[in-house]
Amino acid sequence: MQVITPSTHDIGAFDVRRTLPDKARTMVGPFIFVDQFGPAHFDIGKGMDVRPHPHINLATVTYLFEGAIDHRDSLGTFATIRPGACNLMTAGRGIVHSERTPAAERATGSAISGMQTWLALPDGKEEIDPAFEHAAQDELPLIDDGQVSARVIMGSLWGASSPITQHAATIYADIAMKAGAAIPIEAEADERAVVVALGDASLDGERLDRYSLYILKPGEAMTLRAASDARVMLLGGEAFTTPRHLWWNFVSSSRDRINEAKHDWKDRKFPLVPGDSEEYIPLPGMPKTPAYP
Repeated sequence: MQVITPSTHDIGAFDVRRTLPDKARTMVGPFIFVDQFGPAHFDIGKGMDVRPHPHINLATVTYLFEGAIDHRDSLGTFATIRPGACNLMTAGRGIVHSERTPAAERATGSAISGMQTWLALPDGKEEIDPAFEHAAQDELPLIDDGQVSARVIMGSLWGASSPITQHAATIYADIAMKAGAAIPIEAEADERAVVVALGDASLDGERLDRYSLYILKPGEAMTLRAASDARVMLLGGEAFTTPRHLWWNFVSSSRDRINEAKHDWKDRKFPLVPGDSEEYIPLPGMPKTPAYP
């Protein structure tokens, strides 16, 4: 197995642990960016405030373990995501969005913990129309045998299929396990990886370090086992044959397209976010998201 150790970014209220992109590996299936944020707890009156910012040629997937986030975007979407639900925002040719803690949670103080991942859009679909989908917790399939509770966020696993759109073949699941429980990791996807988000687990007897990304050998079925109560994310899907470039919030097969997006954001040519148009994140000189390749 290839192991990617996360880089940790302290953004004030909580830590973000990033495993993709990395110099050793830029993608697993369509996944080109993998962040785990929290667990943390906001003080009363405090919360997440990710100001409006742009994306191109990718789709963002937001999934929470704890807390709530208000999503607004330049399509006019407003949606509050809570644990077990999924937000898929397809940037395509360009979208702007913000993510903030809801007012009710700010008033009482709240926990925050979850995953944000980005999916590169495949050849021929990078410039599709921007779109947004929200799937509530009860819309995503849940496989539960009393010891393992696996929610299929995207794709088809263990005989169940998610309703969330796939632009390229994708698998993504949240696996909650009781101590001693085990579940097979199927071998059908081109590329697969697991991240232990909470607790302790092993794969075919090999202990997994919490927060690290373990990229599995293609075509090899494996068994995931929990040493304690654990939360493990499984992700992957179709291997891309065309390289993708990444700079700040932009992903594309074309460096020229990314440079165009930089100029468009600097020149304020992207659309505004209704209900959240007063603030924005300026184009950085040196982004925290490194440029690979």
